[in-house]
Amino acid sequence: MVSGPVSNKRNIYLVGPMGAGKTTVGRRLAEARRMEFIDSDLEVEARTGVNIAFIFEKEGEAGFRRREQAAIAELVQREGVVLSTGGGAVMNPDSRALLAAHGFVVYLHASVDHQLARTERTDNRPLLQVGDRRDTLLRLFTLRDPLYREIADLVVHTDGRNARALAREIEDHFVRPVATPAS
Repeated sequence: MVSGPVSNKRNIYLVGPMGAGKTTVGRRLAEARRMEFIDSDLEVEARTGVNIAFIFEKEGEAGFRRREQAAIAELVQREGVVLSTGGGAVMNPDSRALLAAHGFVVYLHASVDHQLARTERTDNRPLLQVGDRRDTLLRLFTLRDPLYREIADLVVHTDGRNARALAREIEDHFVRPVATPAS
């Protein structure tokens, strides 16, 4: 028996902090549901021809967020997708509204300790390139957690769990609508 919300929306959107597993879980979920997987960060990189770090360097975070919002505005128009968003996508009110209106939003909640462990060996996250990583992750979590929760149809705790179990939990709450024949 499934408890909690069950959705009839056609898309699944994963939000949450860096290191929560949005890309890994999203790929597994898309494969299991036979849906297209899209990572909004990779989409921005494909559209610009440069990596996110370069965009941050040349345009700052505000420039990147504008590009991210434009990509999200287009991506939510598709049907049958699992979309993994960047950790800061929720900072834009328009992006939050689009995600909430067009899909089943899943907040992959990860503790700061979990995020720290998952991002310790990476150098491709511009927001973690300055200052103390723990302090940065804690500041971002404090700022963004209420925004993730604001649009979430489902909150899934990721600490100590593998992608398969997380995808299964999300699937239990997502029921893809069946097309009705035209009369």
